[in-house]
Amino acid sequence: MGTSIISFSDRETLSNCCSQYVPSWATVELARWLTFDIANPNQWGPLDEYDERVHSHQLRDDEHQRGIVQSLQDLHDMLKEYQAPRVVHPSIESLRSHSRSFLASLFNRRSQKSQSNQIPSNTPKGLYMYGDVGSGKTMLMDMFYDTLPNNITSKTRIHFHNFMQDVHRRLHAMKVKHGSDLDAIRFVAADIAEKGSVLCFDEFQCTDVADAMILRSLLEAIMSHGVVLVTTSNRHPDDLYKNGIQRASFIPCINLLKTRLRVLNLDSTTDYRKIPRPPSGVYHHPLDKAAASHVDKWFRFLGDLDNDPIHKATHSVWGRDIEVPSASGKAAKFGFYELIGKATSAADYLELMRNYDAFIVTDVPGMTHRERDWARRFITFIDAVYESHAKLVLTMEMPLSQLFMSASEIDDALEGGRQKGLVKEAKEHEGVDDVMRQMMDDLGMNMKMLKNSNLFTGDEERFAFSRALSRLSEMGSQEWVERGLGMEHRGGLNEKEGWQRVRSRWREDSL
Repeated sequence: MGTSIISFSDRETLSNCCSQYVPSWATVELARWLTFDIANPNQWGPLDEYDERVHSHQLRDDEHQRGIVQSLQDLHDMLKEYQAPRVVHPSIESLRSHSRSFLASLFNRRSQKSQSNQIPSNTPKGLYMYGDVGSGKTMLMDMFYDTLPNNITSKTRIHFHNFMQDVHRRLHAMKVKHGSDLDAIRFVAADIAEKGSVLCFDEFQCTDVADAMILRSLLEAIMSHGVVLVTTSNRHPDDLYKNGIQRASFIPCINLLKTRLRVLNLDSTTDYRKIPRPPSGVYHHPLDKAAASHVDKWFRFLGDLDNDPIHKATHSVWGRDIEVPSASGKAAKFGFYELIGKATSAADYLELMRNYDAFIVTDVPGMTHRERDWARRFITFIDAVYESHAKLVLTMEMPLSQLFMSASEIDDALEGGRQKGLVKEAKEHEGVDDVMRQMMDDLGMNMKMLKNSNLFTGDEERFAFSRALSRLSEMGSQEWVERGLGMEHRGGLNEKEGWQRVRSRWREDSL
């Protein structure tokens, strides 16, 4: 007699069939088991798990928490199509530091540094979730880890403190066996990568100087094998190892976390409308599957979709029409090519500033010397947004530090600056992004670096590019983003109305 499999079209049908025979909690578990193991196993993701818990009254549906779970789901969907590269262990001989002539080290320094820990371009961007005690960090990590798609055949989850203890133990054993003249971190990183293509940390923190000194090299070496990192913490990356010994040497690790992981705030903050602020920052890269949900969350928050549904709008300047593809309330959304690809001017951008307080620009490409016209136009738009104190949300192909120059162009300019003594030498644990982040906060440093690039026609253009990076950095800060939005912790509606009065008077004077 053959075995028949009963199939149900949805979980509600299953729940109704089972409710008269088994307790409700068992029905939920049975539905989950059948859906996960008999149907397509990759269909069940964090969002399904969250919906199931809400449906069974284990959780209350919370808009902010649902936004976090959507970010988990976005990564889950990307992992379904991801195949990590085979881990290749470096040989012991290749890890030994060989003495070389001064000229050899001069010519090989950059090529060796770029090749040793290069992260594969197809590696999905991981997640860094931070929040206070009680913000649901463990539950969210459970949801993500337990529903990883079936093609992820190796995965690791470990408390970060235990992880670092194990790393130091392995490093010590390597040095005892092979001597101290060895880059043992890369060998240990390969061992860790073999254990799982997805590595999940609970409670990421750094309180020990020994950890701080190796974390950047360790994490970058692990990710160079295509490992995707997901971690929870009670601190934003910027607040890690605060006031620690030699903290300056830890800054590159912070930059790595912010560049390679999507930082999500688990603590719910709402505005006067009780709408939660999106958990991520306003800038998103790369242009992956998570980019669309990033745009949707910010458009809902900055616009007024309930009272003013998304619509097209038209504005006129000097007898010409400016088309806005998507508008809601005081927010406007454009694709990069819709805004910059056309022959638009400063006058067009100023007219937009008169009508909107927030702008969302999607699909921003990296702009090298071949796209200088786009870059100049985009910089004019950035200046208009900054000077009108508006909000700016971007989805970008490249990280902010490489928006106007490619990594190789930046590297060449930095090297020229170092040879002339205008730009400081990069430390061993610093990369191009680390130096560029410092320069984005220091307009003078940025100008010195750009003077060594032949990509710009003169000092005026160099200054415009430098200032744009500096302004983008400022507009991405929490202070800039939340000012005037009526966030409850800043005073609610009174704060919003007060800011609108100030901005209105300023606009009359300047626009």
